[in-house]
Amino acid sequence: MSKSSTSSSSSSISDKTLTGFGNLIKLLPTGTVFIFQFLNPVLTNNGDCSPANKVLTSILIGLCGLSCAFSCFTDSYKGSDGSVYYGIATVNGLWTSSDSGSVNLSSYKLKIGDFVRAFFSVIVFAALSLLDSKTVQCFYPSFESTEKALLMALPPVIGAISGTIFMAFPSTRHGIGYPSSDSSNSNSDNS
Repeated sequence: MSKSSTSSSSSSISDKTLTGFGNLIKLLPTGTVFIFQFLNPVLTNNGDCSPANKVLTSILIGLCGLSCAFSCFTDSYKGSDGSVYYGIATVNGLWTSSDSGSVNLSSYKLKIGDFVRAFFSVIVFAALSLLDSKTVQCFYPSFESTEKALLMALPPVIGAISGTIFMAFPSTRHGIGYPSSDSSNSNSDNS
């Protein structure tokens, strides 16, 4: 094998690896995770919960989980004026609140992969939120001391499974809560 083919195959592998990590980062909307990380210590009273704290924390986890799922069905496109517009993917294409101009929104159709990504996004967020130390102390304090090995092993396992799924089926959507891309108006065909 020549040096140039070895070099190109190793750069191809590193490109695929970096692309896979980029897709893994897109797994959860950053705003949703930030809101959870910011509000969870307040709502759980740093793990010392009353019944009202448990209800409020449950509502927070539920709303953030819904946000993770919903954001998997959003996408963006650049309008003819150069501005980025957001919409919701439907079976007919992207549904927006503004006129798309000359952009063909039917290429942004809802696909099975969107549901798979929404499912795994919720699973990853559930692992993140339900295994958070403050949440564990609030909802199931005895679990932390008796099942410490499970609490340490479960997040990497869920992350590895989800990461594999997301690397195998990368998302091309650039919706609400996800980093935008200049090429988002032309690559939604592969979602």
